[in-house]
Amino acid sequence: AFKLQIVATGMHLSSEFGSTYKEIEADGFKIAKKIRVLSTQDSAVAITKSISLGCAGFADAFKSLNPDMVIVLGDRFEIFAAAISAFIANIPIIHLHGGELTEGLIDDAIRHSITKMSLLHFVSTEVYRRRVIQLGEEPNRVFNVGALGIDNIRNLDYISKKDLERNLNFEFGAKSILVTFNPVTLEKRSSKVHFMEILSALEARKDLRVIFTMPNSDTDGRIIIKLIHNFVKNNSQRAVVFVSLGRVRYLSTLKYIDVVLGNSSSGIIETPSFKKPTINIGDRQRGRLKAGNVIDCLSKTPAILAALNKVFSAEFKRRCGNLKNPYGDGRTAKRIVRIIERKQKVITEMKKKFFDIKFNI
Repeated sequence: AFKLQIVATGMHLSSEFGSTYKEIEADGFKIAKKIRVLSTQDSAVAITKSISLGCAGFADAFKSLNPDMVIVLGDRFEIFAAAISAFIANIPIIHLHGGELTEGLIDDAIRHSITKMSLLHFVSTEVYRRRVIQLGEEPNRVFNVGALGIDNIRNLDYISKKDLERNLNFEFGAKSILVTFNPVTLEKRSSKVHFMEILSALEARKDLRVIFTMPNSDTDGRIIIKLIHNFVKNNSQRAVVFVSLGRVRYLSTLKYIDVVLGNSSSGIIETPSFKKPTINIGDRQRGRLKAGNVIDCLSKTPAILAALNKVFSAEFKRRCGNLKNPYGDGRTAKRIVRIIERKQKVITEMKKKFFDIKFNI
């Protein structure tokens, strides 16, 4: 029913972050436009200029491609630029993963702003559906369909453990840990301090084998990158780092790893499907719905060490074994397509009403 046009931007086009647009092409998709927005710096000024570049690039792309609708996922600044450009051009926006909370990030305000520019909303849980409605969106435009990431988990052909070890040049030990830590963008100059606490805990636990994935392009991300490289250099017998594992290697790693540590949304949304524990550090994911496999932890070495002791306990392993993922069953994409087909008339009506909720104040 639809002709797909893919616009790739942000870290997908950056060699520093793995040039992951190649994965899109390797999956058989043609990229209609590439919008380059990232600079060589990660300061607040550089991010603001990236949004400006994105607005200009997406404006030209949408004029050329002339889409009937634009589908965006999430809350990053690149997607904010895409939404602004589509909104000004009166192109209907469909937003995925609205209504979520990440109170430690500028992404929170960006996500809610995209919600107000969008005409149709596909959220990942019922809690988030109600929150989008609370933001004034009409209930007949908001649908709880689950998280798309769970579709990948359900449908993926995983790499065997032996082949993955060979591919990563890393042997999974009795206690292996995957670490992804991104900057907390509402805190100034805190990234280095927080991450040093994590590294201190990992230094104290010599029994852990560690896989790092690089942080994203948020403010101060390069500080974390430098610290990771130094740690891996000094612990080369038990630690490795990857700019990007890619979808297949990353999810295969989640299958064989023992613990996920850091502050990535993947540690919240995807790990319950693997029944693996997550140690969620700091405030980046504060407010997001979490399953029973997640331990929220202060970015302090003693707290992190205590959390590591807990997740390796037999009791916590049993707890994880009984999990049900609150983010869906892996059939999200099919639901989205069916609803878009059914709601095409609603999508094309650019004038929407503000839905008022009756409060008892």
